[in-house]
This record gives sequence, structure tokens and C-alpha cells, in this order.
Amino acid sequence: MANKSHFNSGHITMNILKRNGIEHSASITGKQIEKSLHGVYIQDAVEFLKKMPNNSVQLILIDPPYNLDLDYWDKYEDYHSWAKTWLDEIYRVLTDTGNCVIFGGFQFQDLKKGDLLEVLHYTRHNTKLRFVNLVIWYYKNGMSAHRFFANRHEEAIWLSKTNKYYFDLDAVRVPFDEATKEMYKKDKRLNSKSIEKGKNPTNVWEIGRLNGNSVERVGHPTQKPLEIIRRFVRALSYEGSIVLDFFAGSGTTGRVCIEENRHSIMVDADSSLNIYFKKHIENMGLDFFQKPYQIIKDMEIKELLAKMDELSKDIVIPDFLEVFQEEVNMVMHKTSTTLQQKHIAAFAADFGDTLPAFR
Repeated sequence: MANKSHFNSGHITMNILKRNGIEHSASITGKQIEKSLHGVYIQDAVEFLKKMPNNSVQLILIDPPYNLDLDYWDKYEDYHSWAKTWLDEIYRVLTDTGNCVIFGGFQFQDLKKGDLLEVLHYTRHNTKLRFVNLVIWYYKNGMSAHRFFANRHEEAIWLSKTNKYYFDLDAVRVPFDEATKEMYKKDKRLNSKSIEKGKNPTNVWEIGRLNGNSVERVGHPTQKPLEIIRRFVRALSYEGSIVLDFFAGSGTTGRVCIEENRHSIMVDADSSLNIYFKKHIENMGLDFFQKPYQIIKDMEIKELLAKMDELSKDIVIPDFLEVFQEEVNMVMHKTSTTLQQKHIAAFAADFGDTLPAFR
């Protein structure tokens, strides 16, 4: 059977653009921020979200509780009704280029419990959020099982507010080893620049879970590895943008944002967040190359956002659709075949009324 991607107008169009010497770009321009700000709030997530202004956050990155009785913060009488209250706020809070990542798993047990399938079903049928990718986090270490196949993966869904979502693949490419590079460079059909950049990590990520004695551990029972959080932060946000984690738990998102020069807002109902985050800061140690950052606790959210925006005011994100329109118009005049023009037009049609008609 032929690979369906061979008939994908989007893939074909991007290849046509490259062959015509035009690299699609939505790169960030402007000065780097002088320092990043990191707000910490010990509050109920839903109440906090209601205070957030519209279109204020580039990336929402959360690992919510699923009513699995892991601790007092993981017990809800009516999980679904509670989950809807924060899912309904996500679309409003995201910017037009914004993304949302929700960690979870497929562990549905009964109607009182929750899982990622329930979350995805609700967002698809009851919100305007767009589903972009399902990421499988695969790990080799885990619990054994005798009544079912032992679990060795968790999932995360990537949602976006619009089709203008920000995505920086180059920031998360996986480097080829030198032997593989040399082998690929002998194949004249392959682009040497792409070989140097590395490969797309795909949507299956092999990243080990944190063992009990891991140096990353800060004490939270469901702490995620730095590497998996870092990959999402690098790919779906940019330096100087705002990342929100309203189930902050261990504070890992805040640490990664400090290291990656993003602003962050961390919210959790459990005051242990302060202890965990302090441990993260201690684990970071002194780094000569670490850019300045400031931790701010309980500042009025609109005031904090204003300070973050002021620091990031010189950063410019080109409008993806506007850039794409210009690129396509150039290629439409250069392409010689009707088939190529049909593929470009079909790709543009995916955006509906957001793109003007081709001239």
C-alpha cells in the first residue's frame, strides 16, 4: 500500500517551496529578554484561571490529577464536572499562536475516575481547541503485571487554539551520530542541511522515568523528567513567551522555563510546591551561562503579566498565514505544472477563509 503521506498536499507543498529555494519560516525576531519572571501561586487552579486575561499565554503545560487517590489533591466526587471547569478556560487564555499539552494515560476504571480519553473527547466535542498530535512517552522501567500487559508508556495530547500555532521543530531535533551522518551524506537524494540538523523526534519519545534515587527527584510522587518537559517547552514556545502550569506539582515546568529563558506561571493548591521548587533551584546550582531570572510570589496576575510583556515587548512573531501566503504566491508564479499548483491550492484550502484567494 502506498504511503498516505505521499498524497498529503501539505507535505507536497512544503517540498515544492524548498525546491524553489523558499524555506517556510515563522522565526522569532527581536532582542532576547534581559531576565525571565516566574510567578508562584498557591491557589485553586479554576479560581486562578478565571482571573487570567484573554489571549495571555503561549503554552499551557499541565499534568492534571485523574482521581486515582494518589493523595488528597487527587480525590474528586465528580471528576468530569470538575475537569470541564478548567478545560473550558484553556481556549480563552491561549494566544492565537498558543499551544496546550495535557499529560495523562488510558486508565479509565469507572465513571468517577478520569483519563486522557475523557479529556480528549470533551475538548473535541465541547471546545474550539484543535487536536494536533498525540505524543507517546515510552519508557523501559516500570511495574510488572500478571493480569494484563505491563504498562511502559504514558500519553500527552497537544492541542492548539488556531492553525497559526507556534512550532519549532529545529529546537528539538535528535542529532544523528557521526557514522549515520556519513552514511546519509552519501545519498545524494538527501538534503545535507537536514542531516546536520538531525531528525524529527517523531511522536514516540523514549525517555526514562525517574527512579526513586534520581538526582532530579524533589519529592513529588508524579514528577516528570526534565527532558520531556524541556522538549515541549522548546518546541511549542519561544524565548520570552509565557508558559502556564496550573497543576504545577513538583515545579519542574518552572525550572525548565528558567533554563530555557521563558517566563512561567506556576499554580497549585498544595503549598508543597514552594518546597519542591526550592529544591529544583538548589539542584540547578550555579551556572555561569544561566540568564538572569526572578521568582515572584502571589503578585496580582495582571501586574505580573504586564511586567512579563514589558520585558518581551521587542520580540516579534511573524504571522504564519501571512508569511505562508507570500511564499505560496511566489511559488505559484514559478511552478510550471498544473499538478503542483493544485497541491499548493489544496494545502491553502485547509486554512479555509483565513487565507485570501490566490492571484
